[in-house]
Amino acid sequence: MATRWGICSAGNICHDFTVALKTLPAEDHQVVAVAARKLEDAQEFAKKHNISRAYGSYEELARDPDIDVVYIGVIQTYHLSTCLLFTNAKKNVLCEKPLAINAKEVQQILASAKMNDVFLMEAVWTRFFPASVEIRRLLAQEELGEVQIVRAEFGLPVMHIPRFGQNELGGGALLDLGIYCLQFISMVYNGEKPECIQATGVCLETGVDQTVVATLKFSKNRMAVFTCSSNIQLPNDGIIIGTKGTIKVPNSMWCPTSLVVNGKETQYPVPDPHLPLNFHNSTGLRYEAEEVRQCLLKGLKQSPVMCHADSLLLAEMEDEIRRQVGVVYSQDCQ
Repeated sequence: MATRWGICSAGNICHDFTVALKTLPAEDHQVVAVAARKLEDAQEFAKKHNISRAYGSYEELARDPDIDVVYIGVIQTYHLSTCLLFTNAKKNVLCEKPLAINAKEVQQILASAKMNDVFLMEAVWTRFFPASVEIRRLLAQEELGEVQIVRAEFGLPVMHIPRFGQNELGGGALLDLGIYCLQFISMVYNGEKPECIQATGVCLETGVDQTVVATLKFSKNRMAVFTCSSNIQLPNDGIIIGTKGTIKVPNSMWCPTSLVVNGKETQYPVPDPHLPLNFHNSTGLRYEAEEVRQCLLKGLKQSPVMCHADSLLLAEMEDEIRRQVGVVYSQDCQ
């Protein structure tokens, strides 16, 4: 039986996710419905992607009995309400990152998933790329010895996209770009909570962060540092340095297609899309979709690779960094 997907929103990331699903076997993955806030948007999306059902509200999608899992690609300020809509409708959920605006909202979402006994995963797609799987394998086998330092950078000039500068839309560099650096660090250190975080940044007049630099200290004097920016292009690489070797993600660390292990490079290309994409390497979204399918087949309620504790830790670290940098959203005051 194919895993039957419902797509919530008809925006750019939902387009790319649907294109990525087409790179997987049709007998394994099938998109059966799409919902948008305007019916005509859903109908246009359905026509482009050859989807049989289009809904003009998310509530209609939540009521569709033929859906195994919903992919949520709405803007992040609506993640909480949309996740709750589907979990309360007993639907399994894959929700785009960040899972929510702050840790308090993440806890609400996780509690609802647990109460309704449904699968839920934050769509941190990076973790499921073959390059990331290889990083975890190398670390588990202690190929680098003891990891001492992790460094990650992610910066793109995206200030022309209005929501990046808007506080009320959860704008800023950290939640959209810095989250990739944080999840990389967290993956390397196996979901351990840092002993201390020191962060500084540049904020805009709108009250969102434009550039953030943070240092994290873990047990046994292990360190991590990351830089994220919505204003400038950074090298966008990641490096893991241990007592016996080094792993480098040379570029596109958020969607990695190559690794350099102790100087030797290996390529992990993603499939070609059948339609033009909005974002770099987006057919790599296929890996998280297949993870969801495998979890559902096993009856799991969370992914062991991107578990609920990982999502909560990410949100808690983001909250602390925002506190130090001085970014406050309305959701923090509720």
